[in-house]
Amino acid sequence: MTAGVRWRAGHGFVAPYVVLLLAFGVLPTGYAIYFAFTDADGAFVGLANFVTAASDFRFAAAVGHVALYLVFWLVSLVVFVVVLALLLHRVSSRGLSKSLRFLYYLPGALAGSASVLVWLFLLDPAVSPVGFLLRAFGFDTFGQVVALEHLPILFTLIAFWTGAGGWIVVMYGALNTISADLLEAARIDGAGAWQTARHIQLPLLRKWIVYMMILAFAGGTQLFVEPQLLSQASVGVAGRDYSLNQLSYEFAFQHNDIGAAAAISVGLLLTGLVAAGVFVARSRFFDAD
Repeated sequence: MTAGVRWRAGHGFVAPYVVLLLAFGVLPTGYAIYFAFTDADGAFVGLANFVTAASDFRFAAAVGHVALYLVFWLVSLVVFVVVLALLLHRVSSRGLSKSLRFLYYLPGALAGSASVLVWLFLLDPAVSPVGFLLRAFGFDTFGQVVALEHLPILFTLIAFWTGAGGWIVVMYGALNTISADLLEAARIDGAGAWQTARHIQLPLLRKWIVYMMILAFAGGTQLFVEPQLLSQASVGVAGRDYSLNQLSYEFAFQHNDIGAAAAISVGLLLTGLVAAGVFVARSRFFDAD
C-alpha cells in the first residue's frame, strides 16, 4: 500500500468522526457561547447572563447538590471499580472472567432514563422486590426513601449501577496489558495480592484511573435525567431545579431566558475543562512511563 493510499484511507476513517464532532460538539458549543454573551436582540452584554444565573436564589443550592453528588460518585467509582477490576483479573484464570464481565457490563445497556425507571420501582417499598430491606432500614413509603437528604447517595447508586460496569471492563483490559513476567517476578519475590496491587498494578493503572475520573467528572456535572424523573415520580421531592442542568432547562423553557441558560452550560463546560486540566497536570498524564 502506497503512502498516498494510506493517507486517503486514514482520512476516510477519521472523516465521519470529524463531521459528527463538528455537528454535535463544536457548533453547539459555539452557539451556546454566543448566547451566553448576548441578549435576546443579539447585542453583546459581557458577563450579564452569568451574573443573572449566579444571582438566582436556586443557583447556590444547585451547585451544592451537584458538588455533593460528585464527591460520592467519584469516590465510589474509583474505589469500587478498581477493586472489582483487580478481583476480576484475579479470577480470570478460573473461567469466571467472561461471565463476570458480561454481568458487569449488562446494566450499562439500559439508557439513562430506563435505569432511573428501574430504580424508581426498586426504591418503592410497596412494590420493590427488596422492599423488606427498605422497611428494615425504617423506610415504609417511597417519599421516605427519596427524601432530599438521601438523593446524592441514591443518584450515586443509579449512576454506579449504570456506568461502573463499563469502566470495570476497561480497567480489566488495562490490567491485561501488564507484563505477566513482571507479575510473576513479584510473586517469586514474595509479594502477595495486596503488595502486587499496591506497588505494581495500581501505579500502572494510574493514567486509566485519571482518564476515568475526567470523564466521570464531566458526566457527573451534567446531572439531569435522574432528578428530573424523580421529581415527576415523587411529586416534586427532588425539585425541578435540583441540579445545574435542570436550572438551565428552567431558564430556557420556563423563563425564556436563553442567555442565562447558556451561561450555566458554558460554566459547566469551563468547570469540566479546568478539572480535566488539574487531573492531567497533577497526575503527569502525558509523561512517558
